Amino acid sequence: MTMKEFAPAKINLFLDVIRKREDGYHDLGTVFQTVDVGDTLEFSARDDGEIHLEYSNPQEYPVESDLVYKAAVALRSHVGNNDLGADIFLDKIMPLGAGLGGGSADAAAALRALNRLWELRLPPAELERIGAKLGADVPFLVRGGTAFAEGIGERLSFISPLDLPAGEVLLIATPHDSVPTKDAYAGVPKSGPDRWEGYKLAWETASDAERSFGGPLLDSGAFFNAFEVSVFPKHPLVGAMKDKFLDLGARVALMSGSGASVFGIFADRTTAETAAETLKPYSRYIALTKFWHS
Repeated sequence: MTMKEFAPAKINLFLDVIRKREDGYHDLGTVFQTVDVGDTLEFSARDDGEIHLEYSNPQEYPVESDLVYKAAVALRSHVGNNDLGADIFLDKIMPLGAGLGGGSADAAAALRALNRLWELRLPPAELERIGAKLGADVPFLVRGGTAFAEGIGERLSFISPLDLPAGEVLLIATPHDSVPTKDAYAGVPKSGPDRWEGYKLAWETASDAERSFGGPLLDSGAFFNAFEVSVFPKHPLVGAMKDKFLDLGARVALMSGSGASVFGIFADRTTAETAAETLKPYSRYIALTKFWHS
């Protein structure tokens, strides 16, 4: 039996760096949103305890360092059964170093699919705890949808999944650049809790009608990413990409995660399609899409 699993990528609708912790990590405040683009994985069980991972395109790193492989090993170790095995094929579409959580999404998809394939019946919360040891984005991507996240991203508060307002279209583009995480954190301002707490309060005090349409979260003035301050000077192609989005009619544009991808929301498909054609020469990945939730 072969099992397929979609691995939706994510964007950050809001991302603030609150403080640096004593352990060297940073406390963040962010809103994760899964989107309807991503990689696809195929799984089939083996009875010899081997885990084999192959790709649609050769990758520039050993398979043992891949998050999909690590997720399979971690799940098997968690249940204490080294006889469990799988053949895994990863149809890799999402770019690396893009701030879209592609590798983390693949790991989350592996946890979901292998949980079913191996008939482990672990609840999502348990898969999220396993995922937290693999990467900060993995716990959210186990479930997807829309969530507030704090700490290093592991403290999640899921809300009713958001949809874009009727007729609006999401465009994601990754310039011909990648942003190492250390570049993003170097020089990023630590804002303290006030901006994040104010952002959450706006959502908590919104009316039911405002929330049903995304209200405070999808208002043009609500989008924010603290990493733009540290990334744009070192990676001018990313800043230029955001400017191009706005020049082409996006009602809002923002870098996702620590970069290098930028997303924009357009009022209609025609404007978004025109922008996508204009941005293609500047992009190593580009997609017209929408928000995703299961």
